[in-house]
Amino acid sequence: MSKSNFVKVEREIAGRTMTLETGRVAKLASSCVIATYGGSTVMATVVRADPRPGLDFFPMQVDYRERTSAAGKFPGGFRKREGAPNEKEILTMRMIDRPIRPLFPDGFIEEIQIQCWVMSHDTENDTDVLAGTAASAALAISDAPFEGPIATVRVGRIITDEGSQYVLNPTVSQLEYSDLDMVLSGHCDGVNMIEIGAAEMPEAEILGAIEFGYDGIKEILGLIGDLTKKAGVPKRPTAHCALPDEDVVSEVKKVAEAKLTEARKIPGKEERNAAVDAIRKEILDEHFPENEEGTYGQYMKSAKRRSMAKEAFRTLEKKITRRLILEQSLRADGRAFDEIRPIEGEVNVFDQTHGSALFQRGETQSLVTCTLGTGKDEQIVDGLTPEYAKKFMLHYNFPPFCVGEAGRIMGPGRREIGHGALAERSLMGVLPSPDDFPYTIRLVSDITESNGSSSMASVCGGCLALMDAGVPITNTCAGISVGRFSDDSGKEVFVTDIIGEEDFFGDMDFKVSGTVEGVTGVQVDLKARGLSHAQLTAIFEQARVARLRIIKILESIIAEPRADISPNAPRLITIQVAPDKIGKIIGPSGKTIRGLQEKYNVKIDIEDDGTVFVAAKDLDSIEGARAEIEAMGAEIKVGTVYTGKVVSVKDFGAFVELAPGTDGMCHISELDDGYVGAVTDVVKVGDTIKVKVIKVDDQGRIKLSRKALLKEESAQPAAAEG
Repeated sequence: MSKSNFVKVEREIAGRTMTLETGRVAKLASSCVIATYGGSTVMATVVRADPRPGLDFFPMQVDYRERTSAAGKFPGGFRKREGAPNEKEILTMRMIDRPIRPLFPDGFIEEIQIQCWVMSHDTENDTDVLAGTAASAALAISDAPFEGPIATVRVGRIITDEGSQYVLNPTVSQLEYSDLDMVLSGHCDGVNMIEIGAAEMPEAEILGAIEFGYDGIKEILGLIGDLTKKAGVPKRPTAHCALPDEDVVSEVKKVAEAKLTEARKIPGKEERNAAVDAIRKEILDEHFPENEEGTYGQYMKSAKRRSMAKEAFRTLEKKITRRLILEQSLRADGRAFDEIRPIEGEVNVFDQTHGSALFQRGETQSLVTCTLGTGKDEQIVDGLTPEYAKKFMLHYNFPPFCVGEAGRIMGPGRREIGHGALAERSLMGVLPSPDDFPYTIRLVSDITESNGSSSMASVCGGCLALMDAGVPITNTCAGISVGRFSDDSGKEVFVTDIIGEEDFFGDMDFKVSGTVEGVTGVQVDLKARGLSHAQLTAIFEQARVARLRIIKILESIIAEPRADISPNAPRLITIQVAPDKIGKIIGPSGKTIRGLQEKYNVKIDIEDDGTVFVAAKDLDSIEGARAEIEAMGAEIKVGTVYTGKVVSVKDFGAFVELAPGTDGMCHISELDDGYVGAVTDVVKVGDTIKVKVIKVDDQGRIKLSRKALLKEESAQPAAAEG
């Protein structure tokens, strides 16, 4: 069909209309789909191009950008143009990439570039999952050899009067009342990507949510099918393939298979890798040398065969690893399928941090620190949805030395941001509510050794660091990964606690975090076609058993959160005042609140609902500030007695400060029990006197009496004598 032809299809999905259209814009791209759901719209484009010279991998690029104009907003800050992608955009790019990348044929190395732009956002129907579906639809109607399509949905669970109810593609408002945030991708053969954040949800309920979400996926796949029938073009096979020639594959297998099989049985990572590297070098140098003495054409031919031999060697190593596991039940490090590597841990590793922990599982090690802060330390998130503040952050770092390399040192990449988000999501399910623990919490997980599942090590180490800092988490949380190996006959095994090579050579990395009560986080990376319900059930059960074993080990290191927070952390209390008293506490141009902070050496934060947070290193300072703030925020009632300071003297009386910003007037007739000729005969500026509130008029003016207290004091001895 000609690209100029406009095609539009639509279908009702979860009570809202989803529309896919093509043929109107971006007609010079290989394909373009504009997807609309509710009031939110994403434009996804695909461009297919010839590979760059010398490329030997699939260079697919996925880019997702949220333009603030889509929601009628300006970018925050001084620059009024969007810059580098934020964390939400990067996580969405990963979410689109992971289910799509495995659905291209082996050896495909042509350029595929996917760009998703948010063109409209109604602040209720989020565009991350919509972008995943739009990208898949654009690939489906293009000539790229994409073995999809896939569809992406979000599943929430809302508690109603009738009980819990799963919701397909919940709105932003509905998610605030949901104990589940699941993103699910799949195709006609099953689910191939899962991301979950949950509040300790049992595995059976997670599986129910996946089944519910997959029904929605099938509806969207039908919609993409309608578009493909009307606007799709025939798939064009690639003229560029990175697969090695058959004669190269045969020769590599002949000379390397026996030696490589024995090398793959060495249990230690360093020793095993050294042996494999030595075999690779020997095979390449002896059987596939570069011809540097012949013509340039001969040299290029030999260099190409050597490159193909490297790929053939990698493929052979993968097949041997899988064969050893499937046929001989022999994992690379000699463990049983359900065996977890040895675990060690320690808390209170550093003196000056608020909490710290070292967690080691096999050759994977995470060093985690915990920092507690106040409201001023919250992360403000400004995007297309309404601005909000994050009170919990987990930052994950993966330096080159953790894998024994001298790599480039730079800021966090997409992988680091994704792993940190998974660990953060997993631990969020066990954090106390801000009402019970108002601190801002930051965890930093530094991976100091890595051989598989460093994100799950960050969950375990992060949980230990939280307990060491005295954060009253609701349950001990741990994470574990499960891998999958299969062959062409359909035989498959699931292995617990995969190492890096098992991740690289296997079909799956299925990460599950949770407590004894249930699941808090899941992330699934799948290279195989998809997973059935029966497979998911078996994987979740295997992960649950392993998780409970790890939790017992963690609780042997530190049984529960410390009774009090670290002495290095600030003390923080909350005070509730009436919202109309906020202005009095702040004072003109912030004078009053600054004075309190300087006087008591505290930090004070005030929210719009009248919640006041006071933080300091010592409790005495906090108590002093608390007394003054409560006095300022207190309602002045008739009959209340105050000890105040005389701040002004007039002919008709004296003004007494009851609390900072709150004065009352004691008339000359109320200063003493008897005749008073002049106010200064009784009091002067700076005196501290006791007064009683005798009236508060309609305008809020406070009238005081010293005489009433003097009469009461003189009456007490008389009453006692009588």
